[in-house]
Amino acid sequence: METKKNILVAFVLNLCFSIFELVGGLFTNSISIISDAIHDFGDALSIGIAFLLEKKAARAPDETYTYGYRRYSILGAFITTVILTVGSTLVIVSSIYRLFHPEPVNYTGMLFLAIFGVVINGLAAYKTHGGISLNQKSVNLHMLEDVLGWVVVLIGAILMQFTNISIIDPIISLGVASFIAVHAVINFKSILDLFLEKVPHGISMQKLSEKVRKIPGVEDVHHLHVWSMDGEHNYATMHVVTDRKSKVELKQTLRAEAKAQGIGHLTIEFEGPGEECHEHECRPSASSKVRHKH
Repeated sequence: METKKNILVAFVLNLCFSIFELVGGLFTNSISIISDAIHDFGDALSIGIAFLLEKKAARAPDETYTYGYRRYSILGAFITTVILTVGSTLVIVSSIYRLFHPEPVNYTGMLFLAIFGVVINGLAAYKTHGGISLNQKSVNLHMLEDVLGWVVVLIGAILMQFTNISIIDPIISLGVASFIAVHAVINFKSILDLFLEKVPHGISMQKLSEKVRKIPGVEDVHHLHVWSMDGEHNYATMHVVTDRKSKVELKQTLRAEAKAQGIGHLTIEFEGPGEECHEHECRPSASSKVRHKH
């Protein structure tokens, strides 16, 4: 409960500050501050979605969502990533224009905004520190990135104060916006992998298959599928060939092995030796001990 409250506090701080720095960026004519305002607004949206999903994800599966509501977090991540990507692209275009058409910048105002930005985002990072869920950790990572971004803006403002070189502002903006855009693309790829039900990162199908086959009583395993709901909770189904009459102990061993491989939910279908498997996707491997009819 305390962690959810901290996420809510971070959301309010980030949203209010993103509006404040957008006004400040327009006032100081700093494209780097405007770019960070767009980034912070995207982060505020991320935190807001994360806060709602912390509550919604706790809802039990029902007749409409039999696997629960965890996939909503991926939808939220997709929306946030699109916003950050579009915002970063617009900022990059504006920064390139400023490189060739420099404009005067209010260095003093930019300096005070940068100091304020480090303090506010530092407080938000502190409030979201120590979360255990993927959402909470992602929020804290966003906050730490914001702190680093404002430190860069602060350094740039100090340099411009002493050098009076206004071109430093769009250069900083290009760096921050490009950094955000690259990470947004990486996040988008991870989101796409989840929607396409790619095997989760860190899980080897070959290793899982070999481990299962080594369990006493298992003659073969096939029709093995692994996917993730949200990048954190992994699921698997498998057909296991065995001649054991009592399968209670075997089920426990199989679930323990799946858990050791990073799979929290396992569905097992047992088949007897020589039993025909009617699934079209089911293909016995070369190392199978038993030959199935297809």
